[in-house]
Amino acid sequence: MPLIDTHNRQHDYLRISVTDRCNLRCVYCMGDDGIEQLSHSDILSYEEILKVVEAGAELGISKIRITGGEPLVRRGIAGLIEKIASVPGISDLSMTTNGILLPRYAAKLKKAGLNRVNISLDTLKPDQYHSITRCGELQQAHDGIKAALEQGLEPVKLNTVLMKGVNDHEVLDFLKLTLDKPLHVRFIEYMPIGDHDRGYRDHYLPLSFVEQTAREAGLPLTPLPLPGGAGPAESYTIPGSKGTVGLIHPISKHFCDTCNRLRLTAEGNLKACLYWQEEQPVRPVLNDKKALQGLIQKVLAGKPVEHQMAADGICGSVKPGAMRGMSKTGG
Repeated sequence: MPLIDTHNRQHDYLRISVTDRCNLRCVYCMGDDGIEQLSHSDILSYEEILKVVEAGAELGISKIRITGGEPLVRRGIAGLIEKIASVPGISDLSMTTNGILLPRYAAKLKKAGLNRVNISLDTLKPDQYHSITRCGELQQAHDGIKAALEQGLEPVKLNTVLMKGVNDHEVLDFLKLTLDKPLHVRFIEYMPIGDHDRGYRDHYLPLSFVEQTAREAGLPLTPLPLPGGAGPAESYTIPGSKGTVGLIHPISKHFCDTCNRLRLTAEGNLKACLYWQEEQPVRPVLNDKKALQGLIQKVLAGKPVEHQMAADGICGSVKPGAMRGMSKTGG
C-alpha cells in the first residue's frame, strides 16, 4: 500500500544522513565554531539504518539518498550501499557529497550499487571555494567530479547554493559548464536553517536572477518535462548543451505540494519535513518491524501541508533558532 499523507502526496523517497561529520565547514551549513559532534554510539549503526530501509521498502519507499554531513567520511560506507542496493523494492540509490573523497571511493561505490551522485559546488574560483568551505581546495572537488563521470555515477548533478555578493557573479560560468559536459547544474536558493544562519537575508537571491542572467547572455533556458516525483528542481536545457540546468526554489516558489520525501537523521530521528522541528526517534521500535512501519506512517500522517518558510514567507517571521542546522539534519 503506497505511503500517502493527509494531503494526498505519495512518498517513495527516503533521505538518510549517515553522519553529522564533514571534512569541510561551509558557511551556510555550520557556524564559525563548527558543530558539537555526536558520539559514535549516538549515530545509527549500518544495521539499524538497514532495518529502516527494509521496513520503508515494504511500504513503498523505492528511492534512497545517502547524505551527511559528508557521507564519505564514515568508514565502510560502500558496504552500506551494497546492502541497501540489495533490498527488494529499492530501485534508485544516490548520494549527496562534496566530492573531495570521490577519487578514492567512486569505483567502490559504483560496484556496490550506487547509481548517481550530487556534488556540492558553490564556486568555480579556488580562493572563493576555500573561503566558502573554510578549508577546501577546489581542485579536489574537480577531481571528484571527474571520478564520478569516469565511473558512470550519472547523472552527475552539481548543487550550487546561490548567494548574493558571494557567487552571483559566477552564474554565467556555471551555466556554461552544461554546454560541453554532461553536467547538471542545480541552483538552490539560500535557506535560513540553524542558529548560526541569521544573516541569510543579506545573501538571499530568488532564482529569477539565474533566468535573467541566462536571458541577457543569450543562453535561453528551455523547459524540460520531468516525470512526477522526479524531484524539486525545475529543469531546463540550453539548446545544444550536453547537460541541464535545474532551479530549486524552497523560498520563492516552494514545491511542498509535490514533496515525496522523508528524512532519517544521523542519530535516528525520522522527519517528514526539512523545515519543521517535529521528528520521532526510530530506535525504540527498530526490533519490531510492524511497530517501525507504524511509526513511519505516524510521522507521515503529521506532515504539514507546507514547510515553515512557506508558512512564514521570506518577509515573515522565520525563526532560524528553532531549527536544526543543515549539518545536523542532512541535505
